Amino acid sequence: MPNTKNNGTSATADVPDMPAPRVREFTAHSIGGGFALLLGLLGLVLGGGLIATATAVSGVGAQAALIITGALVAVAALLAMSGLNMVAPGEARVVQLFGRYRGTIRQDGLRWVNPFTSRTKISTRVRNHETAVLKVNDAYGNPIELAAVVVWRVEDTAQASFEVDDFLEFVSTQTEAAVRHIAIEYPYDAHDEGGLSLRGNAEEITEKLAVELHARVEAAGVQIIESRFTHLAYAPEIASAMLQRQQAGAVVAARRQIVDGAVGMVEAALARISEQDIVELDEERKAAMVSNLMVVLCGDRSPQPVLNTGTLYQ
Repeated sequence: MPNTKNNGTSATADVPDMPAPRVREFTAHSIGGGFALLLGLLGLVLGGGLIATATAVSGVGAQAALIITGALVAVAALLAMSGLNMVAPGEARVVQLFGRYRGTIRQDGLRWVNPFTSRTKISTRVRNHETAVLKVNDAYGNPIELAAVVVWRVEDTAQASFEVDDFLEFVSTQTEAAVRHIAIEYPYDAHDEGGLSLRGNAEEITEKLAVELHARVEAAGVQIIESRFTHLAYAPEIASAMLQRQQAGAVVAARRQIVDGAVGMVEAALARISEQDIVELDEERKAAMVSNLMVVLCGDRSPQPVLNTGTLYQ
């Protein structure tokens, strides 16, 4: 089983090693239900006709034979008609004969199979599963809350029926396990500039979540169509502290950008004064000008002008 390392974009999903499936879906042998229904109705009519004919026969033995034959034909017709199945779009029938898997009916409409088989209805429609809000610790040990929604459907009805006890509960449990595992592998916010984080790299993390979910539920014949985080936040007990940390980081980033811009403006001002020969500045006057401009450009408040009636050296 591969291990996940939090080393930026080269991280790989840590997926479990599920057992190989023992049974695969194949198409069950069936015929059109309309023809089977017609034969069944004809059998009922024939059986009823034989019983009715028995009343017109005078011999006791002949009457008994006709009644018994008509009853057997009617029972056989009713038994044959019990093999009829109505399959709606987005549904399938898993067919078993004495406990043995005999195939799956996916063709919608009225179909007929061996009446001695059992047919289990299973939905193949697209479904949503949304986890509850889970509280876990991220890679840095900070408690966070997160929830996810998974879009899935049954791809292999045989595996969904025979490889797991309850594929609905299996998908629910494995989804929660995958979400928890992804959460503990990555931090909410990465301290390293190149590291992956749950908040900053949502697309990459959801791709890894989908890969892990696919590996976990593949044994149940389930296909993962999409997975997304629907809730992601720090736990209430540390939310205020982490908010202050984020605000401090935003202030530092803003200050850095302001200083970089101010340095560029001062450099451009000095270069333009020198090029146009507006005034000749020695090193001390340049230093004073740079200091004044940096204060004006980087200060939080509006500058207060001071009129200097003397000179720089007095």
